[in-house]
Amino acid sequence: MFKKFPVLIFIFCLISTVFLYSQSGEPESTGKIDPLNQNLSVTEHTLNLNGETIGYTATAGKLPLKDEKEKSKAHIFFIAYTKNSVKDRSSRPVTFAFNGGPGSSSVWLHMGALGPKKVLLDEEGLNPAYPFKLIDNPYSILDITDLVFIDPVSTGFSRAVSGENPKQFHGYENDIESVGEFIRLYITTFGRWSSPKFILGESYGTIRASGLAGFLQGRSLGMHIDGVILVSAVLNSLVKDFSTGNDLPYIFIFPSYTAAAWYHKKLPEELLQKKLEDVLAESEKFALGDYALALLKGNRIPEERKSEIIQNVAKYTGLSPDYVEQSNLRINLFRFLKELLRENHLTIGRLDSRFTGMDEDAAGEYYEYDPSSTAPTGAFSNLFNHYIRTELNYPDTSAYNISGQVWPWNFGDENTRTQFSNSAEILRQAMSQNSFLKIFIANGYYDFATPYFATEYAVSHLGLNSEFKDRIFMKYYEAGHMMYIREASHQKLKQDLVEFFQKATSFIPETIDRIG
Repeated sequence: MFKKFPVLIFIFCLISTVFLYSQSGEPESTGKIDPLNQNLSVTEHTLNLNGETIGYTATAGKLPLKDEKEKSKAHIFFIAYTKNSVKDRSSRPVTFAFNGGPGSSSVWLHMGALGPKKVLLDEEGLNPAYPFKLIDNPYSILDITDLVFIDPVSTGFSRAVSGENPKQFHGYENDIESVGEFIRLYITTFGRWSSPKFILGESYGTIRASGLAGFLQGRSLGMHIDGVILVSAVLNSLVKDFSTGNDLPYIFIFPSYTAAAWYHKKLPEELLQKKLEDVLAESEKFALGDYALALLKGNRIPEERKSEIIQNVAKYTGLSPDYVEQSNLRINLFRFLKELLRENHLTIGRLDSRFTGMDEDAAGEYYEYDPSSTAPTGAFSNLFNHYIRTELNYPDTSAYNISGQVWPWNFGDENTRTQFSNSAEILRQAMSQNSFLKIFIANGYYDFATPYFATEYAVSHLGLNSEFKDRIFMKYYEAGHMMYIREASHQKLKQDLVEFFQKATSFIPETIDRIG
């Protein structure tokens, strides 16, 4: 009897501990670690959206990437949101979302645009409210699609396993293969092969999304993709390369210069009295016409004609004619960011030219930092780290890498670099092979990282006969790279995505009809 006494005490203590924990006042949304997989935390929540209360399940955890011998090489962290009370999952779309970088976690799309919670910002998105606060996201797309946010290896909580070199995942092809394998694993593990499938990427994530469209639909997987959503797209890197001798970037970033100058009231008064879209139409016409011809002619342009071009470049950029002439008509982006507001001792943002910063002095040629990049980071980082460990009950104490160390990035051999530099061609192939595939592209007028006019150029070269024009949907917003941080643009983005999902698939919930 006495020999069993210690065992009885142990059992009593264990039962007491479980009872006390159950009475500890933890919120209902903090579920338990899934007993079938210690990597997953599954919690239940509700969201009031468009007059409807949506019950949903959040699943946070990791799936293992394995080699041919079933040896784990890395674990990819994800957070999935799935709507409850769905009778037929085959009629419920699932969207895989990620940011870019390369090296960025998915926190921006997750807590800024699509997820059930969002970081509270001011109406223009220029400043986070303080103290930092998470709110229900009134423009979440959880009512029309389940969501899976993916952090590629070395970002977020995703890591290569001990003994594996993380560099094997840091490259164009490696990245597409690892994220593609994760998507296959998720769809297989959670039974979503029959669901409509969408890929959504932002910035470099649009290069990844384009590559995934080809990879997933390839012969080895044969996975049907219903839609690819590109937020601030990079489709042809040549149009962004300011190398000597390449005149394309100057032409296709030109209207973005005009947008920034219009916003900061640096244009002539007659242009400031017009709507932004009307001013941009004038700027685009000049950029593709007289300006492009002048750049192509080089030093063969007559002096009188050159003087006219200088005056018009100055007119549409807000820069002085002397500065335009000294720049040989070619305004480098990073010089423009410093020059436009130099007399105010201010710089403007690259990701979003509405943002302003202040350097140590105003005499430099380039700015010290991108004010549109640094402004929101603190709020997103602090709130996400709190949210994941309290509301989603995910116990990982390691650092969540908002931005991971993935450089140098491996762009591969000559053939791979060609694919990377022109991912529009991969989209063309994917659309040719899948006649149902549709593309949505969101563009910010104040975005210098992925100028909207450069994206238009790439799209206009998708096929020779405009055969895809009815399957590509281009939308524009008076905001920057992350257009969703501005409330009016976020609302419009939601409406545009609703329409896109309607066009891309007939399997849309009835709630879509109630969206204003």
